[in-house]
Amino acid sequence: MAISTVRRRRLGGVLRKLREERKLTAETVAEATGMSQAKLTRIETAHTAAKVEDVNKLLDYYECEDEDYRAGLIAITKDGSKRGWWLSYRDVINSTTTDLILLEADAITYRTYEPAFIPGLFQTPDYARIVIDRLRISSGGSVEDLVQVRMARQSILTRPNPVQVWAVIHEAALCSNANRPEIMVSQLDRLLTLSRLPNINIQVMPIGAAIHAGMNGALALMGFPQRHDLDVVLVEGMLSSMWVEDPADVEIYRAKFQEITAEAMSVDSSLAFITAQRDKIK
Repeated sequence: MAISTVRRRRLGGVLRKLREERKLTAETVAEATGMSQAKLTRIETAHTAAKVEDVNKLLDYYECEDEDYRAGLIAITKDGSKRGWWLSYRDVINSTTTDLILLEADAITYRTYEPAFIPGLFQTPDYARIVIDRLRISSGGSVEDLVQVRMARQSILTRPNPVQVWAVIHEAALCSNANRPEIMVSQLDRLLTLSRLPNINIQVMPIGAAIHAGMNGALALMGFPQRHDLDVVLVEGMLSSMWVEDPADVEIYRAKFQEITAEAMSVDSSLAFITAQRDKIK
């Protein structure tokens, strides 16, 4: 499977920016590095996956001396050779989900706000099944296949060096489906179990909270090793989702997420709320 489209675009954009900052033409760089101008253009525009040797040549020519930055870009480039469990589902998942899986696998931090649902990384199979069944629009793949994909994604929570997750979940998501205790009791138990892991923090956004940035909708901000300017944000919609990749825009989302956490209940109060809600519907 190819490198995620999102990461390929980020890599191409960074390489193009480095070239333009030095006021170099694509023709000049191609000649100096021994690659064709067409190939360089395809790399910069994300129409082809770059090879590690090509990226190293370009970074050498641009005199990129920031070792952390270089390491981050090389790590993106190496994504293209990765093979994983998701290959079994390549005919089931769409491009956004493919990108999400590949990015989650590399992320070291994951910050998410969910106004209506339990985050996918925290869902039980029964909860995921009903959400996927009610919300999916396309007919590609069975519900069970998509549930299996969602469950497999959750391995990043308990892998060696697990992803650090900070999730803010709206109270409405915790109180919906209260008439289905056979689903929600175990789902709320799942949240309480996950909250005991040192890499997971969960906050609840109360219904009575002041107006905040999360009211614009669900978001997930993924952070990667080395530098913040390689981070990305997923903003989800019903028919399509948008990847926010520009570093300045990602920084805005980072600041807004901090505002969201400030409006939410504290971690301790949130866990008490989840416990009370579980006990109420048992």
